[in-house]
Amino acid sequence: MKAEQRAIPTAPTLPVASHEPPRAKKLAALLRLGVPGALAGFACLAGAQPADPGAVALNPVVVTGAPAATESFELPYSVDSVDMRANQAGNLGVNASEALAGVPGLVIQNRQNYAQDLQISVRGFGARAAFGVRGVKLIADGIPATNPDGQGQAATFNLDTAERIEVMRGPFATVYGNHAGGVIQLFSRKGEGDPRVRASVLGGSWGTTKFGIGAEGEKNGVGFVLDASRFDTDGYRDHSKTRRDQGFAKLTLNPDEDSTLTLVANGLRQPETEDPLGVTWETYERDPQSLTIDPLDPATPKRSYAARYNTRKSIHHVQGGATYERRLGEDRLQLSAYAGRRAVTQYQSFSKGFQSSPRHAGGVVDFDRDFHGMGLRWISQRTMGSGELTLTAGIDYDHSEDDRRGYENFVGSTLGVKGRLRRDELDTITSIDPYVQALWKSGPWQWSLGARHSRVSFKVEDRYINTDNPDDSGSVRFSKTTPALGVSYALSPATNLYASVGAGYETPTLNELSYATPTTGFNFGLRPSTSRQAEIGIKTFVGDDARINAALFRIETDDEIVVLASEEGRTSYQNAGRTLRQGIEIAAQAELTRTLTARASLTWMQAEYDEAFKSRGTTVAAGNRIPGVPRIAAFAELAWQAAPGVTLAGEVLHRGEVEVNDLNNDRSAPAYTLFNLRLSAEQQQGPWTFGQLLRVDNVLDRKYVGSVIVGDSNKRYYEPGPERSVYAGVSASYRF
Repeated sequence: MKAEQRAIPTAPTLPVASHEPPRAKKLAALLRLGVPGALAGFACLAGAQPADPGAVALNPVVVTGAPAATESFELPYSVDSVDMRANQAGNLGVNASEALAGVPGLVIQNRQNYAQDLQISVRGFGARAAFGVRGVKLIADGIPATNPDGQGQAATFNLDTAERIEVMRGPFATVYGNHAGGVIQLFSRKGEGDPRVRASVLGGSWGTTKFGIGAEGEKNGVGFVLDASRFDTDGYRDHSKTRRDQGFAKLTLNPDEDSTLTLVANGLRQPETEDPLGVTWETYERDPQSLTIDPLDPATPKRSYAARYNTRKSIHHVQGGATYERRLGEDRLQLSAYAGRRAVTQYQSFSKGFQSSPRHAGGVVDFDRDFHGMGLRWISQRTMGSGELTLTAGIDYDHSEDDRRGYENFVGSTLGVKGRLRRDELDTITSIDPYVQALWKSGPWQWSLGARHSRVSFKVEDRYINTDNPDDSGSVRFSKTTPALGVSYALSPATNLYASVGAGYETPTLNELSYATPTTGFNFGLRPSTSRQAEIGIKTFVGDDARINAALFRIETDDEIVVLASEEGRTSYQNAGRTLRQGIEIAAQAELTRTLTARASLTWMQAEYDEAFKSRGTTVAAGNRIPGVPRIAAFAELAWQAAPGVTLAGEVLHRGEVEVNDLNNDRSAPAYTLFNLRLSAEQQQGPWTFGQLLRVDNVLDRKYVGSVIVGDSNKRYYEPGPERSVYAGVSASYRF
């Protein structure tokens, strides 16, 4: 459900809860718009209309995890809302990592490799993913960006039209079912106000350009948001050239006074996106922009794996959806449906020798995915006893079908081309999830309860069968009920204490099920991992102008899915023993003066194997750190409104040392600290609005490893981050 953002007068009283403090007049102006509020009026590149420049959102309304729209201060779990109208003013609008770097508990990395999407983990969930997003639920305008098996793609998020992104961590994420170690949910803007058109252009380091056009507003009762953009970059790293075309359309209609119909469609096209792969430590030390050399290449000078096989990926993704909401007295009924198609062709760097095995699926992945789903939700609000009860009941259905093929990546002596067929199958994944949530509020107490029964079915129809490659067809079904319980208590008018517990699970993804061993077929014996999560925290307002959140969490996982063996370019998985993730998150934001705002976050996390297991024929000791998870992650930002319409901001980002494999015996990725600067400006002249952006990333020109490929069998773990980078852009919009 989409939350309505409330209009903010200059100094209103706070219309939230009966226990708000008398000093809340100024605080109310701070509790709605988003972070950082000083930029909310300068969303120049996205063409957003200026908001009250004195407003900073310390208590945004959120819907993620809640039965109905609720202020984040009231909820008994960790959830952050990032105001994208403000964020668009100072960023490129290409990757979600630009917007979410300051969210505690979330590690989101731009891998400088658009063939492999972002690397995202929430409290350690998803850190092992070598490609795509795993262990974190992604949703955009009610449409899952995560497949029913738990594999997701953040590249489908359209940041130019986003209103806000909500990020939820902790036990209540489990009520979203399979692979919901955390939830990241994007909400696009609703077409409102006078119609207007806009255009923007930016460019900068590494051959980067982005062009965008759009229109939005409301006409004759129909709200509309339209957007199209093209992003090009040569890439910081060698062999990382990318073109990304995105389109978006949203219509909002009111068939009658009690109902709303929202239609959304978007598409993504990335042709021939170059894949630089990871590099060894020796290559990174010598030249972080270069690629690791293939020692088997007879050419002089020897070529890299990426160049030898011309590793690349093409993506064509299109989807659409509809949401209908109807008010029935005090109740609401919501119906949603979506459908789409995703086509991917990826050329990998597996050698001809590896593919000599008759069971090998080849070095080219080629699939066409059709997906669809629907949801039904009933929301009821009633007085019960001494309090108010909000009850939600619903059911989600999601289905995907992959027509998946594999080919050799050579023809004769020519490499990097589509060769003989080596894999042909139809993979079907279906999930059916009924759920219920309740929130009861009485006096200073608020209780939240959620439960979801998730059933995920996998079916494989093998169509590549011969003497050396037997029929691997089969099916498997997983089911699990994931409950969560939370309570919050208003210790004082400005301070809430809370606690929550929950149980979650992660089924194997289709890729993890694909091999029982590197040379055999599907591993239908692989089990889901299960987790038990607990969290306690405090949310408090400090005076009228600041808010601090702090949370302690502990996550125990059984049957963690880890690598069993990796041979001939193929990886098989197994269920290991127990893992433990525990830590603390602290976040603060404040309006220091009328023109100066600040925000900061700190996450300390201990993530380790709690029980020994064997992997690749070697024992992984209990106490080893889980790879891909930094022990410390921190962010700070100071934004200054230098003049009306002009904002200067500085950002500091720190990531701790990261292990690269389960044995913790290879060179870990070192800790690093980056400093970024941005300047944004906006001017209005009659119906025209003009905007400018100047951004400098990695101002001190630090050399660093931005992300790692966990457990790479060739020790090409490291994905270097870019040197000092400079970007500039301009935009214009016209209001009719």
